Amino acid sequence: MAKTTRKFKAEVRQLLDLVVHSLYSKKEIFLRELISNASDAIDRARFESLTDKSIAEDAGEWRIRIETDREARTLTVSDNGIGMSGEEVEKNIGTIANSGTRNFLASLAEKKPAADLDFIGQFGVGFYSAFMAADRVTLVTRRGGKGHAAVRWTSSGSGSYSIEETEKEGPGTDVVLTLREGLDEYLEEGTIRRVVKQYSDYIEYPIVMKTAAAGDRESRDETLNSMKAVWLKPKDQVSPEAYREFYRHISHDFADPLKVIHFFAEGATEFRALLYLPGHAPFDLLMPTDSPGLHLYVKNVFINDNCRELLPPYLRFVRGVVDSSDLPLNISREVLQDHVLIRRIRKSLVGRILNALTEMAEKEPENYRTFYTHFGRVLKEGLHLDPGNADKIKELLRFPSTKTGEGTTVSLRDYVDRMPSGQKEIYYLNADGLETAANSPHLEVFKSRDYEVLFLADPIDEWLAPHLTEYDGKKLRAVDRGEIDLADGESPEKEEAGKKAVSEEHRKLLDFIREQLRDDISDVRLSSRLTDSACCLAVDEGAMSPGMERMLQALNQPVPHAKRILEINPGHPVVKGMKKLAEQGGQEDLLGRYCELLHGQALLVEGSRPGDPARFTRLLSDLMAKSV
Repeated sequence: MAKTTRKFKAEVRQLLDLVVHSLYSKKEIFLRELISNASDAIDRARFESLTDKSIAEDAGEWRIRIETDREARTLTVSDNGIGMSGEEVEKNIGTIANSGTRNFLASLAEKKPAADLDFIGQFGVGFYSAFMAADRVTLVTRRGGKGHAAVRWTSSGSGSYSIEETEKEGPGTDVVLTLREGLDEYLEEGTIRRVVKQYSDYIEYPIVMKTAAAGDRESRDETLNSMKAVWLKPKDQVSPEAYREFYRHISHDFADPLKVIHFFAEGATEFRALLYLPGHAPFDLLMPTDSPGLHLYVKNVFINDNCRELLPPYLRFVRGVVDSSDLPLNISREVLQDHVLIRRIRKSLVGRILNALTEMAEKEPENYRTFYTHFGRVLKEGLHLDPGNADKIKELLRFPSTKTGEGTTVSLRDYVDRMPSGQKEIYYLNADGLETAANSPHLEVFKSRDYEVLFLADPIDEWLAPHLTEYDGKKLRAVDRGEIDLADGESPEKEEAGKKAVSEEHRKLLDFIREQLRDDISDVRLSSRLTDSACCLAVDEGAMSPGMERMLQALNQPVPHAKRILEINPGHPVVKGMKKLAEQGGQEDLLGRYCELLHGQALLVEGSRPGDPARFTRLLSDLMAKSV
């Protein structure tokens, strides 16, 4: 490969500009990130050496080396890990394939200034942190295994880089930083020792540096880290800072985790697990992604950095490490998918996580509120994906309601505990937003009786509702479906007779509306839901909800036109006026326009739009003109 100079892709140039010119309170994190990358490279080499013995033979003893040169003002971080080929250097450094990083960069213009951002590591771009401390970065790498040439990559971070073939004795990667003026502290042995101890003490490979004690004539290699894997230590021997730094290492998230779950499982299968609940959701949480999930180790040997078989998709936000002493070292992805021990580990992990969330909800309500704000949407998926744990998941759900204030929610348990004595069912309303739900006319009769109604106002709630049919022996009932019958204490016979009498009194109006709107509604009836509004639309039991219709339409899916039931309030002045017109006769044209307006109003209130918005607007304008 002849030496060539190439320009970075646009996303990399934008990223480098942010790195070079942003102000960070802790520039030293660049060393943590380079050590973390070196550790990952050795992990990968160990894994690939299971099938290619030459990789381990070429590498020798696994380790990470730090060297300084005061005259050249360089700091070098080296590893004997898997290394990279020329093609891999281009792919991993010359471009940003990670769509999350690209989305993050695209959103910067709408968010904080760069000086307030801590994105190094969080978006998988730790290598670029070297430019926070260096005027020039040189990378020399050779991929492990037979037949790979070494490659030298050099850049000043100004928008271009050079790449060429070179010579390198063994596999692995050397990252050489020519330090910026004013950063000579990173040539000091004491500074490097402190940074390694603070951020990378848990790295399981020796991090060595040439040192010379007072009076020594020759320098010697000294190991700077303890190399004790955090998850192998007893909990009482791990400091909060060590937990935090290990979380940052495996998650590439600069923020602190919300909760740590550290345990050793014994019995049918033995394994150690160190799990973390993040403090915030990544913006690609709802998108397909290969972002790191659970790391799988077998007998302390790295196997996989995103073992999806260990957790169901609704817990995909969990980060951490699982180390099994029972699984075979050469386990493949195909075997992982159906291995009996993996199924046992998965069951244990899910149980521990759900129990930890339950404990957090009971003892740390503020932390749980933070968790649910970020991850409640994906947790809801568990009702469908994990029916065996449905009862546990129900206890963790939270909803806004007619009795919760802004930004607050209620659990199903608390809802049931404060139900009035006469209430037999749990009521809820699906809507496309909290404002739409709070203003729905379907709530009127429930408010008049002090019955709380849950708001299922998240888009995923349209899929949640069919799986949330019962809790604590009480059925969940949608307030906009079927007929609502809230008995007043009268006998059923007397109440039914009263309904028939009122319906007969309005028979002419009901017949007229039914005929006038025959193409738009399935039926019309007097409402038992409404106390203040003139009308609303109700859904037949078992029919598709309006929200689901709108969602499928937005996805360009074919949706059959579903007619709904128009309910009218016989006590409302508008309905009384229409009843009078129907009884008098001779004003069918005017009454027909009122019917259209009534139906259009009901559509708007539920979050839909009239079939012919222009005609609806025209009718409304004509009515307004006659009243002024």
